[in-house]
Formats: sequence, C-alpha cells, structure tokens
Amino acid sequence: MKILVTAATAAEIGPFIAYLEEHGQQIAQHTYTLFKNEIHVLPAGIGMMHTAYHVGKALLTVRPDLAIQAGIAGCFHHDWPLGEVVLIHEEVLGDLGVEEKDAYKDLFDTGLWKENTPPFQGRSLFNPIDRTTLRRAKSVTINTVTGTQPTIDKLAGKYAPDIESMEGAAFHYICLSEGVPFLQLRSISNYVEIRDKSKWNIPLAIKNLNQALIHTLKELTDQKDELWS
Repeated sequence: MKILVTAATAAEIGPFIAYLEEHGQQIAQHTYTLFKNEIHVLPAGIGMMHTAYHVGKALLTVRPDLAIQAGIAGCFHHDWPLGEVVLIHEEVLGDLGVEEKDAYKDLFDTGLWKENTPPFQGRSLFNPIDRTTLRRAKSVTINTVTGTQPTIDKLAGKYAPDIESMEGAAFHYICLSEGVPFLQLRSISNYVEIRDKSKWNIPLAIKNLNQALIHTLKELTDQKDELWS
C-alpha cells in the first residue's frame, strides 16, 4: 500500500521520521518502506494555503492509496486529557465568511455556498473511514489560533467543535474531492482558552501523536485487504 503521511511541520512527526529511518528502508528522498508499505513523508506547511497546494500536488504525483494527516491541536473540552490522540471524522471551516452587524456569517449563511455541494455533507466535510480505536472528534479549521473569549464563544456556539486546527478542513476537502481515502490524527497539546502557552504540553502531544501514528499504520497494514470494503 502506498501511503502519504503529512503534517504542518516536520517537528510534529519528527519521532515518526526517526522510526522510519531506524526500522524502515529509505528508497528515495522522503520515501521509505515500512510494514510492507511505501511511505511518503510530507511536511506541508502551516495553514490551509500550504496544505492545499502541497498535499494537492502530492496526491497527483505520489497517487497514494491512503493519505494521513498528523498534527497537534487545541481542544475545547477540558475533560479531554492533554496528549490524547483523536481521529477527526468531521471538519468545518470556522472563519471563512463575513462580519455583519456584530455577527459572523459563514459562506453557507450568506448563500454564497449551498449546503450539500460536494464534497460537503450539509456544511461539513466528513471522513467515511472509521477503522481505528481512537476517539472520534469534530474539528473546526481556522486561520488564526483562537486566544480570546469572544472567539471561543463564537466558534463553540456556532459549530460545537471538539478540536481546533489550522489545516484539517483543507486536507479533508482535497482528499474527498480527489477520491483518496484518508485519516486525520490530532493530539491535544492545549485547551482552546485565553492564550497561555505555559499551560500547553507540546512534547507530550508530539510523543503520543507519533506513537499513535505508528500503531495506526500497523493496524491498517493488517486490515488492508478489507480497509475500503
């Protein structure tokens, strides 16, 4: 199976790359074999713009059987522990729209986009694959990391998300549009609250993310004959 593994930054999947170098075999630049799979590694850059360009280009050149996006993220629920890795099954766009009379309207509200226009289901981008034991989560993708109470209230009230990231919706949109099976794994590095980086635990989030990524690849290799059935 040919697999594309992408992240916003190389640091987020650094331990995974080290694992590939130790336990796999490098066959080309950024390409390895592991668990009888061909793994292509792509640090795509932070945000939707970088994700759209670099992942879109990789889907055309690599033509993977599966794409995996892995990264750290903020969580809206304080009872979800820092370091937990979740599977994103639903994505929404959190700041693509207009402000009007002290209210925020997304493009569906304005009528510029119509619900259920492919690949959207309603207003969301869903992943139909659910072959891991990880907690399923809904994510909102934004261009600016949330750090003020008004923005928290706006996103929570309008979309009721579990997770916040800067790339997920672009990844879902590209893979759904191109018909490429995909998974998005996110590890909780912080809570979505008034910004205070002293409360974050990025090392734990990265450690757990990479352990989950390796475990997920092992699981998918075992399931590959039935994965898309």
